[in-house]
Amino acid sequence: MYYKFSGFSQKLVGAVASAAYVPQGLKPLASTESPTLIFGTPTKLASDSPAGVSYLGKNKVPDLQKLFQKADGLPVHLKRGVPDQLLYRTTMALTIGGTIYCLVALYMASQPKSKK
Repeated sequence: MYYKFSGFSQKLVGAVASAAYVPQGLKPLASTESPTLIFGTPTKLASDSPAGVSYLGKNKVPDLQKLFQKADGLPVHLKRGVPDQLLYRTTMALTIGGTIYCLVALYMASQPKSKK
């Protein structure tokens, strides 16, 4: 006996051989044509592009590696100078201010309301 999966009852049910070998009502003869290409555009190699292409810009990675790997005792998040210090101090001030605000809100929420 042959079985196939029933989409209605979500169980295996008895079936004839042709239905068991061709599940979900698919036809045995599928189209032999190849599907159309979605990304069929040819790729452009780097050697094909002209030598004077300047849209890529300068590679800044080696300069930044030298800056961040310099042994000057500063943490990495402060190595770029004043902008990093301003960001760090602003973040610390907001963190401390938010912590104080949360503690004040918790204190006020823990006090019972006075009845007049």
